[in-house]
Amino acid sequence: MSLEPSLQLDRVIHEKGRLAIMSLLAAAPKLSFTELRDTLNMTDGNITTHIRTLQEAGYVSVTKSFEGSRPLTTCALTESGRKAFANYINLLEQIVQRAKP
Repeated sequence: MSLEPSLQLDRVIHEKGRLAIMSLLAAAPKLSFTELRDTLNMTDGNITTHIRTLQEAGYVSVTKSFEGSRPLTTCALTESGRKAFANYINLLEQIVQRAKP
């Protein structure tokens, strides 16, 4: 028996801040913390919390390095993150199709 697609949506991704992060990372190989924060107009604390949740779920990898003498934190989708995001988008498409007359 198949559950209603909306009940199958990944709750980690579904939160709007995390969905925005996943969407940006799906369109780029990697983005810096600053690029994500500024593009999404989030505070440091807010985006850090969302990235940590995505990282703990195995969806995002975080790399800390230096660019010259400045610290640089970059984020990228993991393979499992790409699959989870694709599944999420597919479920959304099913929901939209069911809602059409």
